[in-house]
Amino acid sequence: LGPWFLGGLCLLYMSTEPKRIRTDNMTVKKIGTHNGTFHCDEVLACFFLRQLPEYTDAEIIRTRDPAQLAECDIVVDVGGEFDPKRHRYDHHQRTFTETFHSLCPEKPWVTKLSSAGLVYLHFGRRLLTQLTQLKEGDGQLEVLYDKLYENFVEEVDAVDNGISQCEGEARYTVSTTLSARVGHLNPRWNSKSQDTEEGFRQALKMVGEEFLDRLDFYKSSWLPARTVVEEAVKQRHQIDPSGEVLLFSQGGCPWKEHLFALEKDLQVEMPIKFILYPDQNGQWRIQCVPVGLNTFQNRLSLLEEWRGVRDEALSELSGIKDCIFVHASGFIGGNKTQEGVLEMARRTLQAAVQPPANGSS
Repeated sequence: LGPWFLGGLCLLYMSTEPKRIRTDNMTVKKIGTHNGTFHCDEVLACFFLRQLPEYTDAEIIRTRDPAQLAECDIVVDVGGEFDPKRHRYDHHQRTFTETFHSLCPEKPWVTKLSSAGLVYLHFGRRLLTQLTQLKEGDGQLEVLYDKLYENFVEEVDAVDNGISQCEGEARYTVSTTLSARVGHLNPRWNSKSQDTEEGFRQALKMVGEEFLDRLDFYKSSWLPARTVVEEAVKQRHQIDPSGEVLLFSQGGCPWKEHLFALEKDLQVEMPIKFILYPDQNGQWRIQCVPVGLNTFQNRLSLLEEWRGVRDEALSELSGIKDCIFVHASGFIGGNKTQEGVLEMARRTLQAAVQPPANGSS
């Protein structure tokens, strides 16, 4: 099919149909997986392998016949064997308990691996170098490798292995996951034809497109945002000596996830409290850093007496000119100038370290 350009990232998308090599002295490689009802994990594993140069033209053999599987160059999700040296990647055997962490102790994920996770663990870096042109050893490649496992492949591993997302009964049903949509491509129980080959080809195309879309997003949008946040963290003492204020010269950059990760990676000792950035109208915002990704509690909220006050009344109350507002909950505020929001941050930081006027604790 040639190069497929997706959001500026040139990705070589491989056909789901087996390609025949015309050269007589070369043999077509074979990827083995099981026949019958297909699942997202082996479909994704086959897609991953098809992106590698040695398997670009590989034929996918769907069978449970041990004799046919023995002739395959690599086997995924069938065969009852996990042996990377022989390229056998099944996870159904009773003795199999491997996770990303058990095989790569430096990685944190403890979800039991499916064939998708096994193939990604062993071939993922090469897969990403092939699709992004980043080189192995590049720090950005490793960040992408981790992110795509955590936010794409791990879900497939968990669903295939029957691992619930949380304890207890779910409050509602999620029926549109990638694994569910792959499952829907299987023949219905009462369909006249129970042939799964066409559905498998459709699934291979679907999971491939979705993986490439997520890869493009993380490479062309998510990673640049991380770079912006990293630069701001490194330059924070130039904005304010406290090191507790970040400034972005452009608004709209998603920063929360990156900030929490970078504080750990860069060993930031004093937690960052405020983010300053321009809004779409050319005015400035100050936003409080929450204590975590999924909470509305702030590390330090804007001063209580400012909350819910606006414009000139807020400027008179605070002694800071050009104020626009402070939200009633104290998590965000606005000023016409960069200097104004910086002063709002400084006043709040100063008040946090000062003892109460009456000396009580």
